[in-house]
Amino acid sequence: MEAILQFLHDNLLMVYLLIFSILLGIEVISKVPAVLHTPLMSGANAIHGVVLVGAIIVLFQARADDYWSLSVGFVAVVFGTLNVVGGFAVTDRMLEMFKKKKK
Repeated sequence: MEAILQFLHDNLLMVYLLIFSILLGIEVISKVPAVLHTPLMSGANAIHGVVLVGAIIVLFQARADDYWSLSVGFVAVVFGTLNVVGGFAVTDRMLEMFKKKKK
């Protein structure tokens, strides 16, 4: 517990920055009109694709005998892939709502 408190004390500016960015993100997202949510989701999915590539690169940098790092890296790649694929699936379903129905 002391190590955590020492870490927070040493990195207090980063903690403030994290809290500020969370509050700012909530404020920005709440002001976005519903019409723009689909394009923003597509952009977020592209960013998550970059995160997935980063997770793959980090996974390949792990030592072969470091099973903990390999396991965490593998889980990160799996979750990142699910996030990207699921995000594009949701975006596709949302865009289907705007298409005209065939008779």
